Amino acid sequence: MREIVFDTETTGFTFGEDRMVEIGCVELVNRVETGRTFHAYFHPERAMPPGALAVHGLSDAFLADKPLFHAVAEELIAFIGDAPLIAHNASFDFGFLNGELGRCGRDVICMSRMIDTLAIAKQRHPGAKLTLDALCSRYGIDRSHRVLHGALLDAQLLAQVYVELRGGRQIGLSLVSDLVVEEVNLEAAAPRVARPPRHFAPTAEELSAHAAFMTRVKNPLWGAEASG
Repeated sequence: MREIVFDTETTGFTFGEDRMVEIGCVELVNRVETGRTFHAYFHPERAMPPGALAVHGLSDAFLADKPLFHAVAEELIAFIGDAPLIAHNASFDFGFLNGELGRCGRDVICMSRMIDTLAIAKQRHPGAKLTLDALCSRYGIDRSHRVLHGALLDAQLLAQVYVELRGGRQIGLSLVSDLVVEEVNLEAAAPRVARPPRHFAPTAEELSAHAAFMTRVKNPLWGAEASG
């Protein structure tokens, strides 16, 4: 099964007033990273607010020579294909992705393809802190290189979190076909020899020794029960 984990960086919280400036996508097949990724920056056609700049560090100067979204849309659509799309707080990222697609006249992505890791995490860890950083800590995923938010880096971290949220990597049943099973010919096997039965009844010597021992027991409990 092919899935795409993705993340976006934007100029703010509301598409229209705000725009997408970065997207990072990671391909999973059977919940294993294939190494295929898609990453692009976009010119937002507006100035970068200081609050957003503090989150991802993408300045107006850095984005000045980056393409507009519509110039990269075809390549992005081809990479995504018809795979389910996974994001953390996915409605936010879907809002901007579909907003940009609609703005340049492309078909938007059906929300039925959306998988929200935040919703999954709330079910698995109710009441816990569920940011990407917190989930990385919970699952022992190294995020030491994450100083600022970055769409591709965050998508790569989220891909690992998603696998853990789904139960971790497991060996598929398809691997059974790679096993070599040795057939056993029961008719050709050596006949099994039955062992003689073992006798556990006490010998006369053991009974005599037990009786002698019992005469030395003072005020036995079984004697009190018998007299009662």
